[in-house]
Formats: sequence, structure tokens, C-alpha cells
Amino acid sequence: MIEISSNESLRSLNETNPLLDRSSAVEKLNEVPLWDLIIIGGGATGLGVAVDAASRGFKTLLLEQSDFAKGTSSRSTKLVHGGVRYLAQGDIGLVYGALHERGLLLQNAPHIVKKQSFIIPCYTLWDKIQYLVGLKLYDLLSGRFSFGRSNFQDGKKMQASLPAINSRRLRGGVEYFDGQFDDARLAINLAQTSKANGGVLLNYMRVVRLLKKNGKVIGVTATDQETKKEYLLYSKAVVNATGVFVDDILQMDLRESRPMVRPSQGVHLVFDKSFLDSSRAVMIPKTTDGRVLFAVPWHDHVLVGTTDTPLDQHSLEPKALDEEIEFILKTFGQYFKRKPTRKDVLSVFAGLRPLAAPQKDTDSTKEISRDHKLIVSESGLVTITGGKWTTYRKMAEETVNKVIRVGGLERIDCRTKHLPIHGSLGNMTAGGDLSIYGSDEIGIRSLVKENPEFGRPLVDGFPFIKGEVIWSVRHEMARTVEDVLARRLRLLFLDARAAIRAAPAVARLMAPELVQGNEWIETQVSEFIALANNYLLEPYVTKELVGSV
Repeated sequence: MIEISSNESLRSLNETNPLLDRSSAVEKLNEVPLWDLIIIGGGATGLGVAVDAASRGFKTLLLEQSDFAKGTSSRSTKLVHGGVRYLAQGDIGLVYGALHERGLLLQNAPHIVKKQSFIIPCYTLWDKIQYLVGLKLYDLLSGRFSFGRSNFQDGKKMQASLPAINSRRLRGGVEYFDGQFDDARLAINLAQTSKANGGVLLNYMRVVRLLKKNGKVIGVTATDQETKKEYLLYSKAVVNATGVFVDDILQMDLRESRPMVRPSQGVHLVFDKSFLDSSRAVMIPKTTDGRVLFAVPWHDHVLVGTTDTPLDQHSLEPKALDEEIEFILKTFGQYFKRKPTRKDVLSVFAGLRPLAAPQKDTDSTKEISRDHKLIVSESGLVTITGGKWTTYRKMAEETVNKVIRVGGLERIDCRTKHLPIHGSLGNMTAGGDLSIYGSDEIGIRSLVKENPEFGRPLVDGFPFIKGEVIWSVRHEMARTVEDVLARRLRLLFLDARAAIRAAPAVARLMAPELVQGNEWIETQVSEFIALANNYLLEPYVTKELVGSV
């Protein structure tokens, strides 16, 4: 635990804490007549660009139509990795670059990124040989950024490491090391890092059209989703970093533009930690849909996924298909002693990967590039898509370099390789349930000192406290109950029923902070319950919760 040593240290924290305050950010829209760049999209890629651009000293504005990381960027498998399966496909360059970025992420955000042991179960001698050889190459490619050396484990050691594993015909396993993180928490910290470097970021600000002069993009028109006020915002360059929505922005630019993205849906199921019963993660390298399947310990639960289902449509709240759910249940059950059922699923969530569209018609995601793609339209619109969380920083660096040329900005070198991400502890040490906040743990504990009620549990069976809700509103631009329970605290993704039970308390805590009344509280709780039921396989009807607000 971080202790508040003195009023002076707390004052120092408050001076350096990059408060994400929506009202002051909105005011900035009227104060800056011309931005160096406007970024559309507040997911991993957009936030990475906002950090890179702001740290170079550019006047940077980021606009997100919903909440930060609302879409794909909060729905990953929570891995910071080079991509073992891409190595099997022979994409050495992609893996090498990702392993390098993995090392930089651990260096710059040690409060969020952790080293994680993974084990691949082996049922034949050939499995042992090919996986160990492949992972030794993985180790070699990681170089000085290695997270640990891969090794072979015999059957007895496997049983000790993974007591829940199905030992029938088990010949042992191969252990290797990768990274794990909390995606939405990193997204918020990136927003804070950009703000600390002079960036302006706004959630719930939807771009509705591009502004043009002589065929060139010179800014955007954006609508505040809360006040419905419209803003004309001018800039030297505009970046389209909207993930699966990139084609929507491209069509604002040119209605006849060819689709750049082919969405692929990935589904995850969350279970009680007893199903894995280990601090180690499991990677199943061969499944019937051609993907790998991960079972990863995450926030005292086990996260299992993912699928790879090509889709023709995109949305902010994609829904898992029954066949995807059954595939995960069946595959997971084949490798573990305890067979999960639909009743064991605490939460199910789906995310859409913005994979670069193939040049030929295909329904196979294997034909779709996993690398990122950066293009500049004739209008000067810069579009970045594809990639993954691990490589967000490198994607941002390439994007800002392109923006410098397109927008005629001053040539300033990238500064993010060794830039600490907000919350990075430096010489401080942390431990306990609030350690994921890094240096912000001090601020949350100061709230509890001021008001002991904020130290009380938010919901039984979970470590979250009321002070975290207050902190997320005051410092992290949380605007709705969903923002708090889905992306600031992750409870919706861990246990949707528990999140529903917590919703009334969260709404009551948020209301005075946002100067809202009972009508807002009731609406928020009702809307959240409707949303949360989409994360359950069986609806959780709670009329008494709404009535008790």
C-alpha cells in the first residue's frame, strides 16, 4: 500500500495530477482557434496519437463519440504480447516489433503491465518439440526485452502448476512468458498522460462532418452528446482513428470510398477463478476455428477467449453469437477437469477487431492483415487502423510523423519511447487492491481519509470501494454508471450480476458530483440494467433495484 507521508506530498500529487475535467475541456474548444491536429476516436490508437502529438508540443484535440475505450479497446484478451501464433505463420517482423513494444510498455506502465507465465499443454512428443523450438525463437526475438525464458515441464510439474488441467494423455507442457494488462485502465492513463502534456480530450463529443476548403480537410463539426451544442473546430490535420468505424469517417470524406476495414468479432467468457485454479495462464494452440484459445487469470477471475468471426456490420455493443459461446465452453472443457456450463458464465463480452480489409472477397479472417495500415486521402485526411494494443505506441509514432508532413507541422522527434505513462510509480512501491492506479492510489486514499464512507465496499464480494467511483468522476471523466462499472472498475466485465447490484449505489454517488437529481439516477440505473443483461446468458430481472433508487 502507498502511504500518504505528508500534506506536502499530497499537494505535490495534486499539482501534477492531470485532472480529466470535461467542463474545462469543452471551454478549450472556444479558446483555441486552430489546432495542429484533431484526432477522431478515443480508443487505443487515438489515445496513443494524442499522447505522441501532445508530448511533441503540438496543439492536440481528441474527440470520442462515446466513452474512452468504449469499443474494441476495452474488450481485448488483456494480453501485451508479441503474438505466438503470428510466429507460426512466419510473420517474424510483426512479432519482433510487437515484442519490442511489449518491453517498452512494461517499462513505461509497470503499474498496469505485468509479466505473466503461460503454459501450452502437450499431448504428443511432436507437440513438445515444435512448441519448445518455436518459443525459443520467441525468446530470441525478444532480446533484451525478454519477460523470461521458455522451458519444458514434465507431467508431474504440470500437475503442480495447473492442478485443474485434464491430465489424460498429457505428456507435459511448455512454459513461456508474455505480458498481461487492464486495457481500459491503460486507456484512461493514456488520456491523462496526453492531458499532462497539454492535450485536450473529450468523450461524448461526436464528429458529424468534415470541414473542407478547396477539397482539403481543414477541421470537423462535432456535436456535444450531452448538451447537443455543435462546434466548428479547425485544424492543420485530422486523424481518423476510429477503429471499426473508420469507413464511416472515410465516407464523410468521400462517399464512394472503398471499405478499408473488415470487422472480426472476438468473444470472451469470464468464470470464477476456481476453473483455472492457478496463477499461470493457459494457451491452447489449436482449435477448430484455427485460432488459439487463452485462459488467463484477471482480477481474481479467469478470462477465456477468443473467437474469430468475420462480420459485415459494426456496433458499439456487439453481441456474442450462441455458436461462439458454445465453442469456448466446449474447447475449454476439453482441457480442464471441471467442465463449464452456461450457468457458470459470470459475464460474456464481444469486441470487434478493425482488421484491414482484404483486396479479394473472402470470409476467412486468415486472409485479413493483422498489421496496421496508414493512409492519406486526397483531401489530406490521415487514417490509421488495424494493429493491436501492444503496438499502439509505434502506430501512433508513425501516424504523427505522417501528420507532420500532411499538416506542415514543425519536425519534432517522437518522445514516447521512454515517456512514463500516468500512474507509473517511479521509486514508489504499491500493493493491494488499489495498486492498479499506481501513483493515483495516494489520491484515492486521501478521499477515504476525508470521508471514511468512501472506504466502504461498493458491492459484497469485490474489492472496489465507493471512493473509486468519486475518483473516476472527478479525475477520469466518467459520465455515466456504465463508464464506471464497465471501464473504470471493470465490474461489468467480471460479473454482470454483481454490476447490476452495484448500479444504484454508483448512480447515487455520481449524481451530486455531476449535479444531477433523482430522475437522472433512475434513468441511469434502468439503462445500465438493460445494458448489463446483454453480458449475461440468462437475463437478470431486478425490478426491486430500480424501485429502490
